[in-house]
Amino acid sequence: MMSDSGSDEDIAAEDRGSTESVRKGCDPLVSTQRSKLQQRRAKLNQQINRELRLRSGAENLYRASSNQKVKETVALELSFVNSNLQLLKEELEELNSSMNIYQTESETVNVPMIPLGLKETKEIDMTVPLQDFISEHYGEDASLYLNEIRDFMELRQAMRTPSRNEAGQELLMEYYNQLYFLDQRFFSPHRSLGIHFHWYDSLTGVPSIQRALAFEKGSVLFNIGALYTQIGARQDRSTLTGIQDAIDAFQRAAGAFLFLQENFSHAPSLDMSGPALSMLVRLMVAQVQECVCEKVILMQDNDLNVLLQAAQEAARVSDVYSLVLQAMSVPLLKDYVPFSWISMVQVKTHHFRALAHYYAAVALCDCSGMPDEDDDEGREIKALIQIHTRRPDKLNLQDPEDKRRLGKAHLRKAIIRHEEALRLHGVCKMLRKMDILQEVLSHAHARSLEKYSDIDQEDDFCEVAEAPEIQSHTQQKPDIKTPDFSAVRVTDIFHRLGPLSVFSARNRWVRRHTCLVRGEAGLGLTLRGDSPVLVAGVLPGGCAAEAGLREGDYIVAVNGADCRWAEHGEVVHALKSCTERGLELDVITLQSHEVEKRTNLSPTGERECQSGSPRKAGREYERGSSSIWNWSWRSGGGGSKRLGSTFSLSFGNLREGESMY
Repeated sequence: MMSDSGSDEDIAAEDRGSTESVRKGCDPLVSTQRSKLQQRRAKLNQQINRELRLRSGAENLYRASSNQKVKETVALELSFVNSNLQLLKEELEELNSSMNIYQTESETVNVPMIPLGLKETKEIDMTVPLQDFISEHYGEDASLYLNEIRDFMELRQAMRTPSRNEAGQELLMEYYNQLYFLDQRFFSPHRSLGIHFHWYDSLTGVPSIQRALAFEKGSVLFNIGALYTQIGARQDRSTLTGIQDAIDAFQRAAGAFLFLQENFSHAPSLDMSGPALSMLVRLMVAQVQECVCEKVILMQDNDLNVLLQAAQEAARVSDVYSLVLQAMSVPLLKDYVPFSWISMVQVKTHHFRALAHYYAAVALCDCSGMPDEDDDEGREIKALIQIHTRRPDKLNLQDPEDKRRLGKAHLRKAIIRHEEALRLHGVCKMLRKMDILQEVLSHAHARSLEKYSDIDQEDDFCEVAEAPEIQSHTQQKPDIKTPDFSAVRVTDIFHRLGPLSVFSARNRWVRRHTCLVRGEAGLGLTLRGDSPVLVAGVLPGGCAAEAGLREGDYIVAVNGADCRWAEHGEVVHALKSCTERGLELDVITLQSHEVEKRTNLSPTGERECQSGSPRKAGREYERGSSSIWNWSWRSGGGGSKRLGSTFSLSFGNLREGESMY
């Protein structure tokens, strides 16, 4: 019997998806099979972490002690700890091998897919580090930003338990996109926030701790791929729609793992290492190819061309699973990948090779239409020859008896492959628990035996024919889909701190308060841009110069009214209201005139704007796909221009967008 796959949780999430924010994770207390599995995995991760700390302490004591009796006692304790660790890791491996938890509840019998469990992470309290940074770097009252800090922490907490549907993917994408803004706002190259990100290996439970935000981003990206594997595994592949949905999910999973592999390096955990990600990409591609084969088989109706296509598609699936097996056998992974995964891949390699021979035999024996004329041996004969890796020896496929003999040879090979698949299935304890896999393999084996019995003749004393292998071919190659981060639009939670072009962790500035009084010749300054408005020039001896304003200052407040997000016209209007008593101005001066103004500061590369204007601060930003990388964040700077150029402007040369007052 199939286990409950957590459908109650998913249906509930789908029902509320249209009205509630994607910031809702699953209720971890919901008692579905999947949530119980995640809770057991989290508990095992904590126990493994504790045993690893005990072992580390015991090893240090053993090395430091010179007392032989103490060393013997510690050595005995180490043996117990290592035994416990081995048992815990075996239990975790068994949990990670629980493929049937994630499979569809459909009554239709399909070969189970291999899903991937999510990486677990510990809850983090960021309140104090973020408040300290706001106070020290931005000079703001940190207590005014408690709501923003709480919103971000709630989003991270929800991200730990995403629902197994599109809403869960949107939740992970939203958090991933928010990490861009968090990095720009709080992660300075000159100081550490003191925040440590704890993540557990998805297969072994071994913890990794890093201060780099890139580790957090990489782990979330890994979970995006893992969640797609679970979504793909749960699809009902008895329908064309279900097969197509599964193909889409596995292609997106492959895209997430490939994106992670190409953009991050030196991963602290083995599941995010290059060889492991390469293996996962191959596994997802193989499962896409398996779905394509199932789609062809679903449509086959004893038509010759469809049967031959099914044979070649099945051979293709067998070939790609052979490549997966090679990737799992590299030195770094051979003792890391669960034995049940290796066994499942071996079973599928033989099972689909057997199906290739079976469908070739059916095409040879049941579709015996002969060509009308000897037209280059006829199209059917050519098709039958071309699906083989070599031309069948000593057989004339225009002769029905030779076609039957070749079909019989293919069935003999199919039966041998089926028996090998059943043998491998019986070797693995976890696969033996999967009743549906046993049913699929047994049914395919029995079908080949029955077909062989139907065409076998008692008086057949001819030499046994040797069936060539089937030439693998597919009409639908997997299309690996890179994650589309722009599909989930997000708002910078900390946008009240000001536009990222100026108010970021990478910039340093000095804030000054001054009083500006209008003279007979005006204010004596040139303004440019908005959000915030830049003082592009100051008239020597003018009112602005006497007030202490300098070229390159940014106006952030007028008479106490915050104008960091104000547009050009709004600031001009405020300055024009200057009376004889003057205006109170707050300005900031960037400490370096070589600060690079990046046009891609927001994930869309669009300008940030103030709430209430046509371009609002609360607007939704899209996340580009090329902003980070290598466990340390590297921002994209294409098309950027230097702020330094604005500081050297001649006062008399006004550019477009500048105004003199």
